[in-house]
This record gives sequence, C-alpha cells and structure tokens, in this order.
Amino acid sequence: MVRQELKKIVVYTFFLAILFIPMLGFKTPTFQPDRVFKTLGVFVAILILNFFVKLIRSRRKTEDLHKTPLTERAGAWLNQFPKVFTLGGLFLLASIFPLFADNYMIDVGITCLIYVCLGLGLNIVVGLCGLLDLGYIAFYAVGAYSYSLLNLTFGLSFWTALPIGIVLGMIVGCIIGYPTLKMRGDYLAIVTLGFGEIVRLVLNNWDSLTAGPNGLFGMKRPVLYFPSFEESGFTWATYYLKSLPALYYFIFIIAILVIIGVRRLDNSRIGRAWIAIREDEVAAELSGVPTTWIKLLAYALGAAFASVAGAFFAAKLSYTNPNFFLFMESCIVLCIVVLGGVGSIPGIVVAAFVLIAAPEVFRQLEAYRMLAFGAIMTTMMIIKPEGLIPASRRRRELHEADEIKHTELSDD
Repeated sequence: MVRQELKKIVVYTFFLAILFIPMLGFKTPTFQPDRVFKTLGVFVAILILNFFVKLIRSRRKTEDLHKTPLTERAGAWLNQFPKVFTLGGLFLLASIFPLFADNYMIDVGITCLIYVCLGLGLNIVVGLCGLLDLGYIAFYAVGAYSYSLLNLTFGLSFWTALPIGIVLGMIVGCIIGYPTLKMRGDYLAIVTLGFGEIVRLVLNNWDSLTAGPNGLFGMKRPVLYFPSFEESGFTWATYYLKSLPALYYFIFIIAILVIIGVRRLDNSRIGRAWIAIREDEVAAELSGVPTTWIKLLAYALGAAFASVAGAFFAAKLSYTNPNFFLFMESCIVLCIVVLGGVGSIPGIVVAAFVLIAAPEVFRQLEAYRMLAFGAIMTTMMIIKPEGLIPASRRRRELHEADEIKHTELSDD
C-alpha cells in the first residue's frame, strides 16, 4: 500500500514537472548548468509538495473516523472557507489576467475559455447523460456559420443572430440525436462521428451558401450599448469589442454564465434523469423517466452551448472556415471532459486550460511538445482515471472498494 502511494506521488510529480519545467525556457540547445539546477529544483519542490499534500489527506481520513456529529458540522462549516477563498482567488486572477498579460497570452486565454464552454456543453451529453458523441464539433460549426450568414446576408447584429443560432443549433442537435436514441456504446459513437463529418462536408461543398473552403469573412464584432445623454436627448452609445482584452472579458462572462447554467441543470430533476439514464437506461425508463425526450434535451442543450461558443468564435475572427471544425477538435473537447473528470464542472474548467494552454507552453520544445502532451494524457488515465477533479459520483464508482473499506473501519 505504501509503495503504491509513493508511486502515485512520483507520477504526479513528473506530471506537474512536465508542465512547469518548460516555463523555465529552452531557448538554446547548448548545455546550461543553471537550467539543470532549476529543473531539479522544480522537480524536488513539487515532490515535497505532493508528499505533504498526501500526508495531510491521509491524516484527515484518519481523523474522520473519530468525528462526532458536532465536530462533523463544525468541520463542514470550516471547510466552506477554503472553497470560497479558492474560487474567489481564481475569479480575481482570471479578472485581472489581461492587465499583466501580452496579446498572445490573452488570445490563448480566450481560446481556453471557448473550450471551457465546449467542454461543459459536451459534459451534458457525455458526462451526465452518458451518450458518447464524437461529432460534437458540428454544433460549434453551426453556431459559427449561423452568425456569419445572418450577419453577412441580412445584416443582423451579434445579439440578434445569437438566439437564432442557438435555436438552429438545438434543431440540428435533435436531428442528429433522434436517429441515435436506440443506439449505445460504439455504435452511437460511429453514428455521431458520421453526422459530424456530414456537417463539415456540407459546409465545405455548398459553395453558393458557405463559400466552400474559402470560408466567410467580414463579420462584425459584438457591440455593447450604453445609455448616453447628449444635448439632443437620450441616445445609445455603441462600443465595438475590437481589442483582445474586451473580447476576453466578453467570453469570460459567457463562460461564467455557462458554468452557472450547467451547474443548475446538474442539480435539477432533469440532471437526475440524465444520471439515471447514464447508469441504467432500462431501469430509468421503468421508473417513469421519459428517456426519449430527456436524451433529445441533452443533445439540444449541449448543442446550444456549442452554438454560443461558435458564434463568438466567428465574431472574434471575423472569419470562419470548414477546416476549423475537423474531427480532431471533437477529440480535444472529449479529452477535456475525460481528463477533467466526467460530470465534474471544476475538472472540465481546469482540463480546458491544461490541454489548450499546455501545447503553447511546450511550443519551445517544438517536436517534443506533443510527445509530452500524449505522455501526460496516458499517465493521467492510468494513474487517475476519474480525472483531475472528479465528481463525487464518479469517484465512488471507481473507488468503491476504498469506500467500503473506509466504512468498515468507521463502523469498527
């Protein structure tokens, strides 16, 4: 048991060191002793930190066995403070990030937040409802092209085109979801993969509507309206979101709203129905859950969140192209859900930043950064299959034996 825990500590250390070591810089191929000492220092520091974290967690588990009801209530009350401070600190850090970052890092942050929205949308389909969707990026494309066509053809603003794009995305989600209602597992994955490729090929070959592989360009940026009082009277002042910091704050607000929406859905009766379908669809149907409509609702809501991200993506670039919506993008979003923790909102947020920002950090390693990226994914799935920050239900499923042992010790 001790050997297994030490192995986990060392593996976690390598995982974190791979992320942090490239930040020290690899600009020259020559041997530099100071870089070697920095690298070893980072590795040792992370190893010591992991050891202490593991020690504290094991001590807490031992203390939990001897808690009285009064101490349990006091501990639960006190445990809220670190969570509040952590969330508040992360929110503050994300809010002031554009103030000390350059344009390149702000652009990376915007991309991370877009994938946060995509990951949370796919989490509804895969994490909560248990439907393996490999064509999810098609909804992202529908949102992008909906705004592009409505803005270029009819001159609709972002705020007017956004609800229309959401409705179109939900309709496409239902169209894709309805033929797959009776499918499960690998068959469902193959069919959704095929539908995703159909959408991309339609966008790539319908030249008269989508301009084919040339794409659409010239879409207007989102506009904010502010009340203004002038000599002529009350008017509305317009502000185009052209700068990267303005776009960052805009997608940051969208990501916060998406997080709140997914959280509310997870804790609602609909969320319980999705989880029941994921665990046992036959038992859920026998219990009175309308599985057909609930599964269609999962596809529709997941597509709605992807459409919002797609509309913002098209407005940010003022350009869209079918090559932006390849199958690999669906794989990346699925990796975000799996790596962060299936059904875990905080885990998906963290995984989106890790998977999108990590390749940029490893850009200095050029050919080796994807090797390190794959090693991280493989290591995490072997050592911690429940994800970075697993949901409580998922943790209990994968560590049922540990839970039973913990319960037996507490009974003794």
